[in-house]
Amino acid sequence: MIFRKTVFLVFVLHFFLFSSCSSKNEIEEEIVEEDPLDEIDNPENTIIYADIDFSNWKVTLPVDENNNGSPDEYRPSDLINGGYRALKAVQPFMYDDISDSSIVFYTFPSQSTANSSYSRTELRELIVPSNSKINWTLETGGTMKGKLKMMEISKDNSSSREYHRTIVMQIHGILSITDKNRLGVSSNNGPPLIKMTWIDGDLWVYKKSLVNENTTGDDLLDVSNATWKDEKYNMGTVGFDEFEFRITASKGKIELQLNNNTPYIFEDISLAKWPFENYFKAGNYLSTTQSGAFSRLKYYNLKVTH
Repeated sequence: MIFRKTVFLVFVLHFFLFSSCSSKNEIEEEIVEEDPLDEIDNPENTIIYADIDFSNWKVTLPVDENNNGSPDEYRPSDLINGGYRALKAVQPFMYDDISDSSIVFYTFPSQSTANSSYSRTELRELIVPSNSKINWTLETGGTMKGKLKMMEISKDNSSSREYHRTIVMQIHGILSITDKNRLGVSSNNGPPLIKMTWIDGDLWVYKKSLVNENTTGDDLLDVSNATWKDEKYNMGTVGFDEFEFRITASKGKIELQLNNNTPYIFEDISLAKWPFENYFKAGNYLSTTQSGAFSRLKYYNLKVTH
């Protein structure tokens, strides 16, 4: 009988302790769940967008919806503060992927810009948002850095490559207004100094160099292949993975860096003699006119400094 009473008392004691602990835990959990500070620090359904300030970028699309004979463009004032999200014409080609805080650039062969056969969904730097005539020189210099990823791109059945290729970053040359007026030419088009090109998962740089390094004066302003040729270098394999890339331009020197790899540097007389002004470009410039071709590329962040 004494044994039964002892067992009963032990059981009651254990039940009381367990109930007390459970009640205490429930109270603590309720306090944590209802703490308003947690709701401030971790608000539910918060959307984080790509880190791109459109204050100094305009976008060129691969279509001509207004039928003016050239690709549609939207200026910084249209894009800033999330304005691009309200533009139905932009949405098919530049849109948010909130699942990973990126912006997707989609393009396909359609409308092309002057001096090109290819279409693009691409950002063009505008130092002064309302004036594309103001650009920068290598003496001024500048740095563009971005994090990006090839999502998908069409197969290339017309060459030895597996996929079509697309340009993801550029330093593009442009004739200064002073030189344009002095020479009396109608176009201020210049050659692209740097083209970062995705080719079958590798990231290639195409850099303009003089055919004849003795060229001087106004002969340097000839944009043809007779004066400026491409030299290229494989920066490495990125495949369909995220990668970071940085371009730093200065007088007579271009420094390129893929992820945390050792930078690759061009430093030569061609850069020292480069006669054009420049602007940065970033996006998806598909280098094919093949029917059915397309590419989707995304940017997570993009920054430019001068």
